[in-house]
Amino acid sequence: MTVSVPPSVKALLEALQNAGFRACPVGGCVRDSLLGKVPHDWDIATSAKPQEVEAALPGFSCIETGIRHGTVTVLSQGHPIEVTTFRIDGVYSDHRRPDHVQFTDQLALDLQRRDFTINAMAWEHGQVIDLFGGRADLQAGVLRCVGEPEVRFEEDGLRILRALRFASVLDFSVEEKTAQAVHQQRDLLRKIAAERLYAELRKLLCGPAVGRILRAFSDVCFTMLPQLAPLASCPQHTPYHDCDAWEHTVRAVEAAPPDPLLRLTMLLHDAGKPACRSTDADGIDHFYGHEKESANIAQEIVRFLHLPTKEARVVVQAVERHMLPMSPSRPLLQRRLRQFGPDFCKFLLQVQRADTKAQPSHLHFRLEQIAESEAIIDTLLEENACFSLSQLAVRGGDLLACGLSGPAVGKALDALLQAVVEGNCPNEKQALLSFWKTHLSS
Repeated sequence: MTVSVPPSVKALLEALQNAGFRACPVGGCVRDSLLGKVPHDWDIATSAKPQEVEAALPGFSCIETGIRHGTVTVLSQGHPIEVTTFRIDGVYSDHRRPDHVQFTDQLALDLQRRDFTINAMAWEHGQVIDLFGGRADLQAGVLRCVGEPEVRFEEDGLRILRALRFASVLDFSVEEKTAQAVHQQRDLLRKIAAERLYAELRKLLCGPAVGRILRAFSDVCFTMLPQLAPLASCPQHTPYHDCDAWEHTVRAVEAAPPDPLLRLTMLLHDAGKPACRSTDADGIDHFYGHEKESANIAQEIVRFLHLPTKEARVVVQAVERHMLPMSPSRPLLQRRLRQFGPDFCKFLLQVQRADTKAQPSHLHFRLEQIAESEAIIDTLLEENACFSLSQLAVRGGDLLACGLSGPAVGKALDALLQAVVEGNCPNEKQALLSFWKTHLSS
């Protein structure tokens, strides 16, 4: 497998090399190319210092995005490409970024400071520069730190979560010493900004190996999100479950399509169960009110992770309503469309499908009901069935003409919409006005 360097990157490489500097693609772009994937981003490492980079690229727009650490972002053919000077990192006193860096002209020293072997390769003159066995680890499907894992994680605590993210996304195993260090140094995650944690977590959750990683490294997950730790010691002695609450949660995450919000919802959907667990005289567990408690915990977590307001609202509301009846009844689903809108209704059905798949097989008959509900919603949307005031055949002006005014207009419109949704009146102007005069005007 070779690395296919795009023209925008080639142009920068040639300009730097023509100016007498060493320059080559490094890191994730090399890794992804060797895996047969198209890289999303390209990074160039060079012997040129930042000022020399800018001087060597007079025809390009250069932005000093990380000048202190040797990085200049260069716009080439419309693409932003980070160009960073070969460097040796100093002390990481905040366990996140080096206090200072030392520039060097040696590529080997630059590669030596990187996190994992699969990210410590370069591509130069048609050859892979691989000093730490990254290519062999790629072929073996192994994630391994460069050098001593304890040192790599002590430098940057976020690498602990990055290790799990790469293992999940690439479906790799974590090398034994690296895995041991992940467990032992997981408390370093407490020093990392929540935004950075969420950036890695959302990718981890969407990986094909997410279940394996959540099971093997649950202690890391609980360090980051301690509200979830009680799930691991919460049995579920009910006809609806055959495992504890954490295993059910992991299964639900696995069962959901790889959408970040959907999988985060499944991670949080039963978080309140431990606090709501009770056991009756027959030894059967019950979790009355766990939806509300789970939503409270979800609210804490999305606030901590700094999710955008709209995304946070979707997750919390879906957690709170994940057991809401959504049976395949046209009147019921039309009411749900009125309550929540089509996007949330479809999202909620996906949540319920994943939840059902995580339950024992004798309950999987519900999957057919969920599919029927989805089909009914699609039909309602295709038919442009009325479920919002904007679709109602009468407007406020029509009711003003009938003598209504002020808040009474809004109340009448809501009542008429309810009548249409309930099937008590067709969505036709004259029929609605007649219905209002007959049933609502008194």
